Amino acid sequence: MSTDRLSHDTVVDGAEIERRTIRKSDWAPHRAAFIDCRTPGSDRKENYAFIGGGVSQNAGQVINLTEEHGFNTGAAGMPNGISNNLHLHFTAEVFVNLGGEFRLRWGIDGTQGEYVSTDGDIISIPTWIFRGFTNEGPDDGILWTVLGRDVTGGIIWGPSVLKEAESYGLHLTADNQLIDTVAGDELPDDVALITPIQQKYVDELTTYSVEQMRGRVIQPGDRVYSSNALLCASLPGGAAELSLAIGYGMTEDRRQVPRIHEPHSFNMAWVRAAADEGLLRHRHDKNQALLVKSGRWAVTLNGDPATTVELSPSDSFSVPAGAWRAFRCIETGESDAGELLVVNSGDDRVYLEWAPEVVDAARDADWMIDPNGYLAPVGVMVTATEDD
Repeated sequence: MSTDRLSHDTVVDGAEIERRTIRKSDWAPHRAAFIDCRTPGSDRKENYAFIGGGVSQNAGQVINLTEEHGFNTGAAGMPNGISNNLHLHFTAEVFVNLGGEFRLRWGIDGTQGEYVSTDGDIISIPTWIFRGFTNEGPDDGILWTVLGRDVTGGIIWGPSVLKEAESYGLHLTADNQLIDTVAGDELPDDVALITPIQQKYVDELTTYSVEQMRGRVIQPGDRVYSSNALLCASLPGGAAELSLAIGYGMTEDRRQVPRIHEPHSFNMAWVRAAADEGLLRHRHDKNQALLVKSGRWAVTLNGDPATTVELSPSDSFSVPAGAWRAFRCIETGESDAGELLVVNSGDDRVYLEWAPEVVDAARDADWMIDPNGYLAPVGVMVTATEDD
């Protein structure tokens, strides 16, 4: 059986591991990231940019990791009662609820439908529709976000949002820069200002029913885990379970199907594991972001010598393409298993290259990967023509 393999090792040294580790304590909020930052009811929003600048409209936004991944990650934090006003995205916007209660609404005036999100939800909001949300839960509620592509194209604000912002001296240029005349900024002569979207274009936007939007939500109860999704699953320390959320990702279970199929420029899946279990050593050619939802996890990089970083809830880590990596749950927290969210770049399946020791041990346990990249019994495959 032939297997595509990476032509070189990506070695991640200690300094690079530290740079790619984004701990909760590293989060740097910006309270004037958007044009509605003075609008009553929206004036206490906090915007975070972890990987890439996302759709922030303020040049002062702190970005933890600037290199392109094929997607952006960030977060929105708002005290109880504070709203993010209606706006439209051109690329995918996915929310991961890290705790709290948020009322999401959509449509040009926010009356097309509503959904109340709670802890553990994943919500993929369709492109080219207006959306907004309000924190109806505790002050420390957080929506972690993944945005499609490296260049998102910014956002379009609802007409009423732009009109009210102008009354507070805030304007937005066509190249997505916030102009604050109250703070002394001057209106540019060489760049046009954004004007409200015309009604004829609003009329052409797709409408979504509550039922349709519910199909784009993955609640904790919607998750379908496979205990046989990865080559290492039958091996000591490798018994992680995988639940697909967006795209087929890196599952090696040919029966697994994601809830959301359409292209996002990234794929997303939940990994859960008991203490001392996880994913054994492997690598692939995609950029990858990890987010700890619960428990504590050890991420081990490289071969010999290996280096390990430990991550706690709300910590994230960027694994570069081509790097050997292994994930292990070291504490499960208050449940029987820790939860890790895995985001990989690209819309295609992610084909894993397993370390030789994993391949050999799995073969001894009667498992190997078939020519289509899925798990198969060795006892079946030896009867077929192999190209080793």
